[in-house]
Amino acid sequence: MNTHVIDAINGQSGWWYGAYYSGGWSERNVFHMDMYPYKNGTQIRLFREGEEHPSAIYRTFQEEVARLAGNGGQVIIPEVTIQSPRGSWTFRDVMVTAHDVRSDMLQPGVVTALDALLSLAEQGELSQLKLTWYERIGTADPVDTYYVEQVNEAEAYGSCGFVY
Repeated sequence: MNTHVIDAINGQSGWWYGAYYSGGWSERNVFHMDMYPYKNGTQIRLFREGEEHPSAIYRTFQEEVARLAGNGGQVIIPEVTIQSPRGSWTFRDVMVTAHDVRSDMLQPGVVTALDALLSLAEQGELSQLKLTWYERIGTADPVDTYYVEQVNEAEAYGSCGFVY
C-alpha cells in the first residue's frame, strides 16, 4: 500500500482517523495518514469504522501502487475534475510531475494535488492559475500554505474557492 495503516488497537480493527487544522473542522478523508502534513494546532482523532470502510480505502491505496508500478513509476491520475460556478473541466490520464513547491516541508519528488494543477497548466490544459500564500485566515493560525485562487477564468471570491 506504500503507506502505514492501523491494523488494530487493543485487538480491535477497523480504525481510521480524522484530522483538521487550526480554525478548521473534521472532514471524512482518505488521505494517507503518513502524508498528512502536521502543523501547530492540528487535531487528530482516531475512531472505529465498520470493517468495510478501511478495507475500501486500503484497496484504493493498493490500486494506486499497482498503477504507479504499471506506469514505470510515473504518476498518472486517471481522472481530474475541476468544478466552479463558471463550469467544470474533466481531464483523463493526467501525467503529473513534482514541482517541489513545498520543499520546506515535503521531501523532493513528493507529488501533491497542487502538482496536478501545475502539470495541467504546463501541458497547456489550463490557461491560468493564481496561487496566493496565506500565513493565517481569520481564526485559522497557522495556515502557512498556498491557496489556488484562480483556474482559467474562474476566480475565488468571498469564502468560495478551490479545495481538494
